[in-house]
Amino acid sequence: MGSYYLAKLIQEGEHQQQDFKYCISDSKKIAKSLVAFANTDGGRLLIGVKDNGNIVGVQSEEEYYMVEAAAKVFSKPQIDFTTRQHQAEGKTVLEVTIESSQNKPHFAKTEEGKWLAYFRLKDENKLANKVMIEVWRKQKRKQGILLHYSEKEQLLLDLLEKSGSISQSAFSKQACITYRESVRILSDLIVLGVLEINTEDDKIRYVISEDFDREEWDTENPN
Repeated sequence: MGSYYLAKLIQEGEHQQQDFKYCISDSKKIAKSLVAFANTDGGRLLIGVKDNGNIVGVQSEEEYYMVEAAAKVFSKPQIDFTTRQHQAEGKTVLEVTIESSQNKPHFAKTEEGKWLAYFRLKDENKLANKVMIEVWRKQKRKQGILLHYSEKEQLLLDLLEKSGSISQSAFSKQACITYRESVRILSDLIVLGVLEINTEDDKIRYVISEDFDREEWDTENPN
């Protein structure tokens, strides 16, 4: 049963919620994967499996302790995880499961000592931008968001209705506002459900939510 379950997982390949690791040589690199899963939809690491799905196994309990260090020392805040061992082909594969966190954003410590946030996109860990980080922070707050529906917000919606999507830098430039202000406006509107983050082309852009009604919004938020 255990080997059949593992075979099914490996057959899925690497994807948004699954990553293969041949071995663990650096807890910092594993922290990046843990953080990306925790900041997105959760997922699992299969340690002892090559990228092509071949099972090589883990050699000792050292891998567990390196995962623990990645989750508790090189991730901030710490990340909860569970583990499970699978036996297949006479080898041991360590399954590490991470749930989508309620305590986002999580940051991983780099070799240079910097703390960076990541998210999971398809089968890759991507660097989160400032807008994403602000959205995660604002979603945790107990108090709501007080939004002043100004000409800048209206301009953003006008631009999106014309072009379909926009980058943070393009919005900042066209609205003649600072980077910080553009981050605040974009993150506020995402938390309020007006905008969504789009990563379809492996680039972070912003689009109007399908559920957003501009006419109703303008009526409820007059100048």
